[in-house]
Amino acid sequence: MDLATRRRRTALFLFFLMPGLAISSWVTRTPDIRDQLGASTAQMGLVLFGLSVGSMLGILGSGALVARFGTRPVMGVGTALVILSMVVIGWGALLSSAPTVTAGLFLFGAGMGGGEVAVNIDGAEVEQIIGRTVLPTLHGFFSLGTVVGAAVGILFTAIEFPVQWHLTATAVVAAAMFVHAFRAIPASVGRTKGPRPADGSTAPPRAAVWKDRRLLLIGGIILAMALAEGAANDWLPLLMVDGHGVDPALGSAVYAGFAAAMTIGRFGGGFFIDRFGRAPVVRASALSAALGLTLVIFADSPVLAGAAVLFWGLGASLGFPVALSAAGDSGPDSAARVSLVAMIGYIAFLVGPPGLGFLGDHYGLRSAMIVVLAFVAVAVFLAPAIGTRRTTRPDVHAAQAAAPDGAPHDARTARHD
Repeated sequence: MDLATRRRRTALFLFFLMPGLAISSWVTRTPDIRDQLGASTAQMGLVLFGLSVGSMLGILGSGALVARFGTRPVMGVGTALVILSMVVIGWGALLSSAPTVTAGLFLFGAGMGGGEVAVNIDGAEVEQIIGRTVLPTLHGFFSLGTVVGAAVGILFTAIEFPVQWHLTATAVVAAAMFVHAFRAIPASVGRTKGPRPADGSTAPPRAAVWKDRRLLLIGGIILAMALAEGAANDWLPLLMVDGHGVDPALGSAVYAGFAAAMTIGRFGGGFFIDRFGRAPVVRASALSAALGLTLVIFADSPVLAGAAVLFWGLGASLGFPVALSAAGDSGPDSAARVSLVAMIGYIAFLVGPPGLGFLGDHYGLRSAMIVVLAFVAVAVFLAPAIGTRRTTRPDVHAAQAAAPDGAPHDARTARHD
């Protein structure tokens, strides 16, 4: 691996670490923010709807933006919005302004939704260049960010450190990482310029991917597993506080355990994928998440529920990155395929927060999580669609080596794990 590629990979690690740090900083303070806003569970669901709408708009526009401008500017603007959102959320909580917090979450969702597709496309290309599994490790840095952010959030919750200063400090740290990492990301990656290669087909590639049955099944897997991950990110501290009667600091600690399990699963997942293949790993992951959810929902012991969160986190850890990998090498025009499957996954973020909030307000958050459990159970049966293990194709590397600098990289059909 040459120096430029090594720096690029390190920069991508930071681009995944930053939103993880930001989202866990917000999540661990949700009980405090809820109290400052004086919001009910259903009202918090509406506040979280800002995150959902922003995420969906970001994901819907990201594919076209990457095709027009490349991954670098989309990643840059998306990360800048995430950083700004921390300040808006924190000061909205200080002002007890639900609309301001909602606006901050909208900025966070738009930045993360748009930027994540771009960073995954860029990471997928690095995976192709070096010929090794990269995406699960990249997503592992997102989870590592959530662990670090959660640990800080637990401390600040315990000492009653003001939310606005906590989130502002998070923004400052993330801004420093951003300035350092952005310089290592090359231009033109993912950008489509000029007419597409003549292959006898006049149909737009994006229209074709919607008709790919296997790709839609992969989208179903990522929908279920993203819902399992997103439900914890949105509701786990409140689920433990309201559903199992623990105090807010302990609820944040349980979320930190979930984030730690996610991190372990993602950093260690590459070994199991290479050894056993994608489909068995995804099936085992879905079973683990289902076991954890079952115990959290139906066990009355807070200790058992807190321990079960580790199974939930391990199970949810690999669904998103492995599905993106499978989408990228499921056929031609992998950038469009990654974008489409990621968009399907973000439906979980659109429907999940307000939907679970509505159900939680009427039936309790523990009962609401039965919906998540049902989706995860379906993913167990969809696992064969994810395909086999990654196959390195030297011809792709040769084609890329022969491409002139700045040319669009469209030959990316076998770059994922």
